[in-house]
Amino acid sequence: MKHLFIVNPVAGGRKSRYEDTIKRIEDAMRSVAEEYEIYVTKAPLDACSKIREAAKSGEEMRVYACGGDGTFNECVNGAVGLCNVSVACYPCGTGNDFIKTFGHDAAHFKDIRALAQGEARPIDVIDCNGRCCANICSVGIDAKIAADVHKYSGIPLIGGAAGYVVSMLVNIFKGINSRLKIRTDGLELDSEFALICGCNGRYYGGGFNPVPDAVPDDGLIDFLVIKDVSLFTFLRLVGKYAKGRYRELPQYITHIAGKFMEIESDKEIVVNIDGEAIREKRVVFRMVEKGFNMVFPRTGACSVEMKEKIKA
Repeated sequence: MKHLFIVNPVAGGRKSRYEDTIKRIEDAMRSVAEEYEIYVTKAPLDACSKIREAAKSGEEMRVYACGGDGTFNECVNGAVGLCNVSVACYPCGTGNDFIKTFGHDAAHFKDIRALAQGEARPIDVIDCNGRCCANICSVGIDAKIAADVHKYSGIPLIGGAAGYVVSMLVNIFKGINSRLKIRTDGLELDSEFALICGCNGRYYGGGFNPVPDAVPDDGLIDFLVIKDVSLFTFLRLVGKYAKGRYRELPQYITHIAGKFMEIESDKEIVVNIDGEAIREKRVVFRMVEKGFNMVFPRTGACSVEMKEKIKA
């Protein structure tokens, strides 16, 4: 089996972290008697082409996403549809939210040897206008906040999770609601909305957990649709939204478990896909069941069925 390490040189915000990551890879792989390659990304999305080129031989290949959620998303997009490729998440970025879905087992993803010896299992993904989302996608104030996080997380004394808080404060004062047309199974709406998110995983935005019982292999997208709200109301409900207490707010938040949603706007809207931003006037979210193979570390979540482990 081939082992391909995709290293994001700016993950974590310091060059020293990138150099440390390479050293940890080399140290760990000395005990794994198999071929490996370290590829340092040079531009956004170049990991996708690197993975697809390397996979052409048909040999079984394990790809390690060494960075944050954006790096993991690139590797997933490169691996989708390739039966000989599996993706391991080695978290060393500013945000590593997707693996928090696996609770205490998330710590095992930091063990390269455990990943090299781990088990691959099929995971669902959300197709967003041709780009795949492994974790959470969104439209509205939420996506605007995510798009601006990097503006603030690099500022001294603000970095990391605090960047999300600063971006949120700046964007809510710019305006919360957007005019959108929504269509999903048995429902069509044309109104003002504050936020729409589609969850395959559970955590994003530095710790927000909107749907605590979302499961990334159940074949469903957990959508939350938040109607237009005032600034005061938004500030009151955002805490409960962040903690997954949406059921306490039926007057503002609608939960839909489905496989499809189409969102249209007269103006370009920001679409958040695993923390990365695109801008479109129309976006379609579709469930792709068992879209890619994900590696679970030998000592962690692969020890029992995923659904049972997540609910434990």
